[in-house]
Amino acid sequence: MNVRRNGTVENVGAPPESSRSPRSLREAGVALAGLSAVFLFEMLDNSILNVALPTIGRELSASSTVLQWVTGVYAVVFGGLMLALSALADRVGRRKVMLVGLVLMGVASLATAFVTTAEQLIAIRAAMGVAAAMTTPGSLALAFRLFDEDGLRVRATTLISTVGLVGLAIGPTVGGFVLAFAPWQALLLVNVPIAALAFIGIRHGIPADKADDLHRDPIDAAGALLGTATIVLTLVAPTLFVDAGAASPLPWLTTAAAIMTAVLFVVRERTARYPLLDLELVARPLVSSGLAFKAAAGLATAGLGYLVTLQLQLDWGWTPAQAAMGMLPQVVVLIAGGALIGPLVRRVGLDKAAWLSAGAVVCGLAVYGLLGRFGYVWIALALVLVAAGMRVVGVVAGTNVMRGLPANRTTIGAALVDTASEVTTGIGIAVSGTILAAHFTGGIATSSWSTHQATEFREAVTWAGLTLTVLAAALVGWGIIRARHAADSATPSPAADADGT
Repeated sequence: MNVRRNGTVENVGAPPESSRSPRSLREAGVALAGLSAVFLFEMLDNSILNVALPTIGRELSASSTVLQWVTGVYAVVFGGLMLALSALADRVGRRKVMLVGLVLMGVASLATAFVTTAEQLIAIRAAMGVAAAMTTPGSLALAFRLFDEDGLRVRATTLISTVGLVGLAIGPTVGGFVLAFAPWQALLLVNVPIAALAFIGIRHGIPADKADDLHRDPIDAAGALLGTATIVLTLVAPTLFVDAGAASPLPWLTTAAAIMTAVLFVVRERTARYPLLDLELVARPLVSSGLAFKAAAGLATAGLGYLVTLQLQLDWGWTPAQAAMGMLPQVVVLIAGGALIGPLVRRVGLDKAAWLSAGAVVCGLAVYGLLGRFGYVWIALALVLVAAGMRVVGVVAGTNVMRGLPANRTTIGAALVDTASEVTTGIGIAVSGTILAAHFTGGIATSSWSTHQATEFREAVTWAGLTLTVLAAALVGWGIIRARHAADSATPSPAADADGT
């Protein structure tokens, strides 16, 4: 018998189909191992390479601008393509697109062993960004569809997210110790076995998408192209102002092109019959507030990790292993902080937990920008505050986005959350790298600096930290305003209460 539930038709008289749904996490162990591996390499890749940047700069003779794009291009490509590839996955199959992406990730990571120039490494990192955009958004959607019971869905999602956060936390520490006895290429080659594990788990643990579950609307190719172009141009423009100078027309033309493509993207999405992104959904208060909080966390985590890694090794002369130890406060908080999420949410509610945790991120950036140059204790405090805020906001902001969307739009909601984080990750690295390049004269990866260069670097780090603080604070402020608007909209009026409506 067919019954309509939540806008979909279910065949309640099909026990063979229901029996194939796992009844415990253990039964779905193969699938969950694959999905967890996807999140692991996505989060690990975001963090493990930072500690190797000084080594890469010396071995590949990379300038600070080029070094910035070694990490930044991954976030740019990942964030730029995520919505488009999520739309493609909804039409041709999430599992199919994910498996292709995993093959691409493995091949691109393996190619790292043959890198001889910084440009080759940037190209490989771009390919890895494409692979991540093909795999990450669909992983939580597949985990959700794997189970019939909401309780199992929540536990599975928590497990997958925790594995990813552990990768983010241990990445710099593991990377520092690996560099003590292995070349930097080993940090990216680790993705090869992880991608293989993910491929096996998803291939054998998750059934192929049913034709009835796939989206049949045409893909908004023009919207995808305009959205990607807007992101790329926005991140390239600051670098061009440093490289070519404000007197050159190139950076100004790039900035104008970024503005133009952004306007065209908005116009396209408002007028397209099948838009890539329904802007009315993004404008919903809970959605926009959740995205703002998530964006602030991504900006802070990426920018702080980039700056601290360079400061500890290049300015203070720490070895990669010592720098890895210096990141341990962040590791401890990210791993252990999960125990605080439930009690905090129960005590203050989702909305307040979101802006409190996002506020901690801003405070951490402010501590680093104002005091980070005066001693490691201030860096450690900044790392703890940002990690604590990010650990909580990563859960509650995403939940708020889902709460603010219709039930049939949660997949695009997951892609929006990841896009906000990845785009601001690229912005955080771009802003930090651009300010460093603007203030620092000479090669930043040279073995020894003059006193003048050391002063330039410290001033640049201060300005970069404060700039990130202002940007993150603006995002958090906007998020709080939107969250309050959502709360006001959800509060019944006195007249409605009196009428019983």
